[in-house]
Amino acid sequence: MIDPTGPDPVTGAPDGLPGRPRDAGSADPRDWPVGRLLSAAARRVEREWNAHLAAWDLNHASLPVLVHLMSGPRSQRELAHLCGVTEQTTSRVLERMERTGYVTRATHPDDRRRHVIAVTDEGRVALREAAAPRTADQMVTRGLTPEQVSQLHALLVLVARPEHDHRQSGPDEDPECIGDGEPDAAG
Repeated sequence: MIDPTGPDPVTGAPDGLPGRPRDAGSADPRDWPVGRLLSAAARRVEREWNAHLAAWDLNHASLPVLVHLMSGPRSQRELAHLCGVTEQTTSRVLERMERTGYVTRATHPDDRRRHVIAVTDEGRVALREAAAPRTADQMVTRGLTPEQVSQLHALLVLVARPEHDHRQSGPDEDPECIGDGEPDAAG
């Protein structure tokens, strides 16, 4: 495990590049601490992914909803939990998706206070077209060798794993998507 407070693992410099301590305020990404690098990379990927998804009037928040609905209708509460967001956020996402015709909401047959959300045929088509895993991977990993992509994947699995999850994930194991058979939604 890399100690972020220790020597730079690439250069061996005591704290960043030789003569250049890690500085979150620097304009040069080589000087940035890992947290800022990861945040900046995530924002770049999110911007590019959202620009790609805009062709279908989707974004990084709405695409996972479609992915989860592919296995069948769900309540708003279930979708919020599965997507890791609040019910209020899910409600806003669902309102937009309902306007675009990608989902429907119906009153739950046993509880009139709840709604059942289902994907429409238009939503299935949009997901199939927009969520092409190859497109997402190419957007994220451009300029990397296959070996670097494999290393990046393995490291991000470790970084993305919740703190309470102490199992050891292998380099090809994605804890979010094991065996779900759904498109890989990069955003």
